[in-house]
Amino acid sequence: MAEEKINQETEEVTDNASAPEDTATVQDENAEDKKGKKKKSKKDKKEEQLEELGQKLQEIQDKHLRLQAEFDNFRRRTLKEKADLIKSGGETVLVNILPVVDDFERALDSMKELAEDDAGKQGTILIYNKFQEFLKQNNVKEIEAQNEDFDVDLHEAITKIPAPNEELKGKVVDVIQKGYCLNEKVIRFAKVVIGE
Repeated sequence: MAEEKINQETEEVTDNASAPEDTATVQDENAEDKKGKKKKSKKDKKEEQLEELGQKLQEIQDKHLRLQAEFDNFRRRTLKEKADLIKSGGETVLVNILPVVDDFERALDSMKELAEDDAGKQGTILIYNKFQEFLKQNNVKEIEAQNEDFDVDLHEAITKIPAPNEELKGKVVDVIQKGYCLNEKVIRFAKVVIGE
């Protein structure tokens, strides 16, 4: 009996000894499953992070392209504005000179009866020619109006009179004040009389 008891206790001890091994094996398997899940979840997290970073990169590239396009538009717009300023930079000065040119033309008109060798007439012609040259150098051109078709983009009608002949109906019969263009832009409309 004592031997049986000893045998039973030995079996229990061996069973207990093997039980922890089984428990350890089960724990190891559970730990491996958890590590696998952790590895999978770490991989999933890394993939999510990669996707997020990819989206952020895409957004940044899109913003960069838009910013570049805006800058190009800004650069073109400012270059165009500068070119326009250069073209019409002295417009106010040129417009203010036009009445002086008109006065010289009236003076020359009143001096028709004087002799060509008259000093006053020669001086006036000389100054008038210098003004005309100055206007040419600054791309100011006279608008041709006499006997031309009436054009609202170039002419300002003062009045209408009966046309002296059929050919002048709807055309400019007389020019009261000359008009001028600066680089194809009208800076002063020609004041005209239209035949009807």
